[in-house]
Amino acid sequence: MSGHSKFANIKHKKEKNDAAKGKIFTIIGRELAVAVKEGGPDPDNNSRLRDVIAKAKSNNMPNDTIDRGIKKAAGDASAVNYEFVSYEGYGPSGIAIIVDALTDNKNRTAANVRSAFTKGRGNIGTPGCVSYMFDKKGQIVIDKEACALNADDLMMMALDFGAEDFAEEEDSYEVITDPDLFSEVRQKLEEAGVAMASAEVTMIPQNWVALTDDDAVKNLQRTLDLLDEDDDVQAVYHNWEEPDSL
Repeated sequence: MSGHSKFANIKHKKEKNDAAKGKIFTIIGRELAVAVKEGGPDPDNNSRLRDVIAKAKSNNMPNDTIDRGIKKAAGDASAVNYEFVSYEGYGPSGIAIIVDALTDNKNRTAANVRSAFTKGRGNIGTPGCVSYMFDKKGQIVIDKEACALNADDLMMMALDFGAEDFAEEEDSYEVITDPDLFSEVRQKLEEAGVAMASAEVTMIPQNWVALTDDDAVKNLQRTLDLLDEDDDVQAVYHNWEEPDSL
């Protein structure tokens, strides 16, 4: 598997999120609520909750905010129930886009997602129309500057822990896992003291597509920005080979 950790883009996105922590905290808060509802409030017995907590910490969510979110989800039987929905479609020049959302109003979310595609001159497709172009994998990205291990030692450790693949990029390492083993591998790396820039189950494109037309880039960026602004949207996956300058 070729290494596409996109660490520059991860840092870019984190900078954007740092300027709008309310958005990312809303996303994680919903994930915490769903994880608690599905598996209970004890992270020792709820691997999904452990993964969400790790995501929260990597996004600098304070521990007391995490604890409050878990307690609220565990103690409030009348809390809003969020439902997972996923949309697939095409951006300009056939760029494949998958949108995952957690919502308490599917009609509102569907309308907002459709509007984002339309305003960027793309269109919503049928379920499965682009997901076959992606592989569902656990992806752990490690900043080289924050890692005391060399590449060989880190690779052997990750593979011993059950990782599928390892890649070295210019400024980062990427560990790829089977999605079912992601939680176990992430936890073992964490216990070994490996700091992670990001760790999540994601959709990795099988092929990346570059855009050379300026209008296509602007339209696609408009769609991605509109989706990013929507509180219901949890994650957006695409196969656009983003320029490093963005």
